[in-house]
Amino acid sequence: MAFTRIKIDHRIMGGLPCIAGTRIPVAMLVRMIASGTPVATIVEEYPQLEEDDIREALRFAAANIDQRVVPLDQSA
Repeated sequence: MAFTRIKIDHRIMGGLPCIAGTRIPVAMLVRMIASGTPVATIVEEYPQLEEDDIREALRFAAANIDQRVVPLDQSA
């Protein structure tokens, strides 16, 4: 599945997935939706976003939730 509205660039927000052309992380949008913030409110607070950006952020999160993350042992 292609995510044309999501960009990952190590120079932007430390490589976090963001809405293309912004510094708005996908994770922040997912947290806002999860906490009950309506999409219309998010678009009002972030006028550079469109509702389709938020929908794609949710699809991106859903597509990537099953990826395994192996924590590195930082005690070494």
